[in-house]
This record gives sequence, C-alpha cells and structure tokens, in this order.
Amino acid sequence: MSEKRRDNKNRILQTGESQRKDGRYVYKYNDNLGQVKFVYAWRLVPTDKTPSGKREDLSLREKEKEIQRDLDDGIDTAGKKMTVCELYAMQIRHNGNVKPNTVTSRNYLMKNISEDRLGSTAIENIKMADAKEWVLRMKENGYAFKTIKNYKRSLSAAFHTAVQNDFIRKNPFEFDINDVIEDDTVIKEALSPEQEKAFVSFIENDSRYKEYYNDIIILLGTGLRISELCGLTLADVDMVNRIIDVNHQVLHKSGMGYYIADTKTKNGNRQIPMSEVVYRAFQNKLSTCKISKYKLVFDGKVYTDFIFCKADGKPHISGCYGSVFKGARDKYKKFYDIELPKNLSPHTMRHTFCTKMANAGMNPKSLQYLMGHANITMTLNYYTHATYESARDEFDRIMGKAQIMDLPKQEERISA
Repeated sequence: MSEKRRDNKNRILQTGESQRKDGRYVYKYNDNLGQVKFVYAWRLVPTDKTPSGKREDLSLREKEKEIQRDLDDGIDTAGKKMTVCELYAMQIRHNGNVKPNTVTSRNYLMKNISEDRLGSTAIENIKMADAKEWVLRMKENGYAFKTIKNYKRSLSAAFHTAVQNDFIRKNPFEFDINDVIEDDTVIKEALSPEQEKAFVSFIENDSRYKEYYNDIIILLGTGLRISELCGLTLADVDMVNRIIDVNHQVLHKSGMGYYIADTKTKNGNRQIPMSEVVYRAFQNKLSTCKISKYKLVFDGKVYTDFIFCKADGKPHISGCYGSVFKGARDKYKKFYDIELPKNLSPHTMRHTFCTKMANAGMNPKSLQYLMGHANITMTLNYYTHATYESARDEFDRIMGKAQIMDLPKQEERISA
C-alpha cells in the first residue's frame, strides 16, 4: 500500500493536493470540459496562518469546496473569471444588430466601466453591494438618473447572459435602482393653452425666428419627433389627401455625418392626418422653402427633396432646432410675462400635442398610433396631465351617450 502524501507539517494531503518546495499548496482537478486546472494557496486549512509578506486569501480546502460546488452546479470555472468589461464586450458582440445610436451608447458605457474599478473585476467577485456602489459612484460623478438606469439595465442584461451560460449563479444587478438613488429627472412639461398661444404669437412676429413659424405649427399639430420632421421629403407629404407618411428619420453623428435610419420604434412607421392648420402650414412652407436636393441612401433607397433644410441644402437635424428653441425662449422672456418651460425644446411640442389629444378624450390606442409609441403605457402617461375641466367635459360627453336608467320622479317615490 502506497504511503499518503504529506505536507511540511506532516499532515496528510487529499487526492489532487500537493505542496511545492516554497511551501505553497496546489490543487489539481479537471473542469466540466475535462481540462486540467490548478489553484494555489499559501494555507491548507482556514486555521493556518498566512506566511509573512503574502496576500491574505482563501485556504486551499476552502477553494476546493468552491470548485466542487461549481462543478456540481455546472458552473463554467473559466467563464466566471472574465472581467466585467470582457463580459460586456461579449454581450454586445453577440447582439450586434443595433442602430448607430445604440452603438454610441454602448461605447459610452464601455468607457465608463473601463475607467471604473468595476470593469477590471472578475464577474464571480461582483456582489449586489458592488453593483449598488457603482450606481452611487455614477451619481456622484454627475450622471443623470435616466442614464444610470439605462446603463444598469445593460449591465443587468450582460450578467443575465452570464447566469444563463453558467458563468455565475446570481445576477448582482437585479435590484430596484430607486432603492439606491432618487429619481431627480426633470418632468417634461407641456405648454398650457395660454403658453402655446403666447409662444406661437412671438414666433410668428419675431424678425429672427419667424422663419420657423410653420415648422413649429407642424410640430404642434402632428406630434412628430424632430428627427422625423427633419427627414420629411416631398414624397412623404400627400397634399391631396392631406396625409403625412412617417417611415424614416434623419440623424447626424460625428464621424458618420448625415444618415437615414428607421423610425425610433417599430410603431414609428405611421400615417398622420393633417388638420386644416397643419395643411396651411405645409402650404406656406412648400411655397417659401428651397427644397433640398441633398441625397442620402438607406437600405438601397435614395432619399432626396428634403423639405426642412439649411441654407447649404443639407437637412436640418435635431441639434439645429434645439439651438433655435433655446434662443427663442431666451428672447421671448424679454417681452412676455407668461413663463415657458425651462427646458423648452422640439420635444415640448410633441409633448404638448399628445397632452392636448389626451385631454380632448382621444382613444388611447389611436393616440398611441399617432405618436408612434412602442407601448400603450407611454401613451397612457399623458392622461395623467388631465385637469378637472377636461375630466368633467369627458364625463359629460360619456354620460350623455351612455344608457343610464332614469331614476323615479319624487312623487313616484313618495307614493311608493
């Protein structure tokens, strides 16, 4: 019978265990793929003291227990060693069919975690507390709540993939972000009827901004996203049947320049009817603007004859209108006492349109279609802006149509 192997303290070593000449312990095993792996430790059992000058670590026997647990659960012992950056890189590589804006957002997140200690940490060592600390650091570094929430969602998806692939057991990013930081997002404001009237009047009569009057009327009367407005061509505007065909948007990205993209959501492809006011605004616009012959190609189709364009013939982009609205608001304040939303933007016009339609009692599904919202929840949020007056008018309208049983007259109740 062969003699059992012993360490330098004359303790019997188990199968797979050995001790090197420098005193370091080694455990040899086969992973779930049959590949030979080694782990090392300066201590055999937890009660051993770590040699002077050596880093504190788990004992060999503690590591063996973790390895056996991983083997029993089918955990990929190599996969769990990848860093958070490596995991996120794998996640985006496996989900590469995305829009350019998504690519940009992913690059920003990769840069963020690369510069943070989270990125270089092995995913097996990331606990929920670490994920929450990362959220707090993001907040301290000035990131907006919505940005942090989106980044957290992306990392949660990556760790979910890690769980599915048996790299780790739990997703450390599965927690409610509102429990960690406060949602300080500035609520988007719609223009009140009084504000809308004052702002439109100012634009119409101002020497600098009146050239954008028709653009603003169209935004207020259609709920178009600004990138959708910028993308409109002559082929998209049916003046005979008074229909706006929304099927693409124009965007601009540093390094790429101008490009055509699908609408923001799958529901973004839609047709919007023109009201009389919007129809007249289009008539005015088409009679005064110089149609752009700038050409952009997307999915084999050539887009040209852009209606909303700059003096150089290139289409306007959201940044152009953003500057217009900021400048207009600053100038407006000098002449009007009626306050406008602080963050006045093209999206305020879209927000105003949707709120007005909701307050007027438009069917939510119809409004969802006109807005091109991805889900009905987004549309229903606008109904929270309803006032008592709008609720009363809707109540009276519905009650007038509903079949309500007449109550007995007073004399009938008395005789009964």
